[in-house]
Amino acid sequence: MRVRKLTFAALAVAAALSLTACQDDGTGTAQGAPTAAPTTAPTAAPAAATGGSSGGAPASGGPASGAPASGGPASSAPGKPGTPPTTAPAGSTGAGKTAKCRTADLTITAADRTITGDADNTVVVELKNHSGKDCTLSGYAGVDLKTSAGPVSAKRSGEPVVEGVVVNGKSTYFGISYPANTSGGSGVRVTGLVVTPPDETQSVTLPWPGAGSLPVTDGSGSPVRIGPMGSAGQG
Repeated sequence: MRVRKLTFAALAVAAALSLTACQDDGTGTAQGAPTAAPTTAPTAAPAAATGGSSGGAPASGGPASGAPASGGPASSAPGKPGTPPTTAPAGSTGAGKTAKCRTADLTITAADRTITGDADNTVVVELKNHSGKDCTLSGYAGVDLKTSAGPVSAKRSGEPVVEGVVVNGKSTYFGISYPANTSGGSGVRVTGLVVTPPDETQSVTLPWPGAGSLPVTDGSGSPVRIGPMGSAGQG
């Protein structure tokens, strides 16, 4: 009877131990495994402040990189400044110089300006600028006297040439000198005067205001001489 009680007691202890072992097997693995880190949704990165680090997108409403500020002038291309075109003033060439007088710009007249006692007679030619603008006139004009013996071309006196500007409404002058006919004969009759302004091809024919004749020459040279523009006054 005692043996049977001991056996039952041993079986009861073994059963308890077995139950405890089963419980350890169900919970031991969970207790020994590492605890998983709790998962959380990633938080959004804060928006970059205006003027943030290089490479970041500009803040909402700010100008794009390199763009001019709102309302500021657009930058012009380098080396090409916006220069307004220049216009040559009236009466000047594109280079800014005063244009030359043309025959059509001038009123040309001639008058006798012989002074008693002078060795030669004198006719002064006036060239008046009526073009409405200033113009330059310098050098020697072409001068031919119409005579009964044919045209007589005047020779240049050799005086230095000075460039001058003829203001609109003003005049310049040059002189024609020729010998008086003191031979007692009829000489060579003068019937007209042809004047061609410097650097022009258009001529003007005028009445001859001087003495009616020239002395007959041996043909060795023209007895008529002219000065350059501005070499004579109005008399």
